[in-house]
Amino acid sequence: MDTATDDRHSFGSRAKQAVRTLTPGYFALTMASGIISVGLELEGFHALSLALLAVCALSFLVILALSVLRLARFPADMRGDFLDPGRAFGFFTFIAGTNVLGTRLGMAGWQGTTAALLVVAVLAWVVLGYIVPWTAVLGRSERPVVKDANGSWFIWCVASQSVAVAAASIEPEAAPDWRAALALVAVVAWSVGLVLYAAVGIFVSLRLMTYPIRPQDLRPAYFVAMGAMAISVLAGARIVEMAGAPMVDATRGLVAGASVVFWSFASWLFPVLLAAGWWRHLVHRVPLAYEPGLWSVIFPLGMYAVAGIYLGRADQLPLVAAIGRAELWLAVAAFLATLGGMLWHLWATLLGPSMVRTGP
Repeated sequence: MDTATDDRHSFGSRAKQAVRTLTPGYFALTMASGIISVGLELEGFHALSLALLAVCALSFLVILALSVLRLARFPADMRGDFLDPGRAFGFFTFIAGTNVLGTRLGMAGWQGTTAALLVVAVLAWVVLGYIVPWTAVLGRSERPVVKDANGSWFIWCVASQSVAVAAASIEPEAAPDWRAALALVAVVAWSVGLVLYAAVGIFVSLRLMTYPIRPQDLRPAYFVAMGAMAISVLAGARIVEMAGAPMVDATRGLVAGASVVFWSFASWLFPVLLAAGWWRHLVHRVPLAYEPGLWSVIFPLGMYAVAGIYLGRADQLPLVAAIGRAELWLAVAAFLATLGGMLWHLWATLLGPSMVRTGP
């Protein structure tokens, strides 16, 4: 093997390429591990929950460091992601991942850290909420825009609802002077998330009805449609549980009733998305291999479970809570399988056999 070929297969060159091509949506790993950790903590499995919290925190720090490194070393590639409607909405996973981590840390008594992460997430939510739709969709000269709509756009809604969840989770423990502001943030973010869900749903539906649907087009990101609905349920349940505040008191009944409707719709979406996966992988035999987008499947599974548990407790719906508890273990199994696939993928990508010299 000559020197040039050896350099291309060295660990350094592989790592450099991995950073350069890092998907903006990788914070979905943080989201998935964090929300399953929340569910396990709610059900009393503290040791397993702490293990998932460690994965959540470590993945957040590592992906954040790699993203900053990518911005510094490969700004053109990151700028290209902002212009790509298939990847740009993945940046919203940073907001959701930040809030999921903050919410879980708040359950462990780290309310100050939750508040600090919420501030970071709100700032990112405001900035990215205007930049991403403009650079990836509205600012593009290419038309029609609807042909580029895909399931990853629902992450915008997830980010909004994650702000509502984090704000609602710390409001009861906050100083009285801050409760009204946190209630306002929670209700506004919840409302914005619902409007965005409706808008994105229209765009994605138009794309599916207007253009041919190929098996390779139904990527894991479409599961975010269920995750966005499920986190809307969780946000609503947390708002219902909030301490008294003018914004909460004015909307509590509406939020409680709407959350039940949204849980029902998320439940309806579940078999639809499973059927789409069956059609893609079993009927058309698209290989099921690890890809970062698979974390966009694990997060909705965990979120649906936690949403059911919370809604069942907040609205006294024991059957809903029981469904959430049962589905939580499906999420755990799927998480472990995907984590194993990711570790194998990282080993093959960075330390695989092709790094070994097989000739002079």
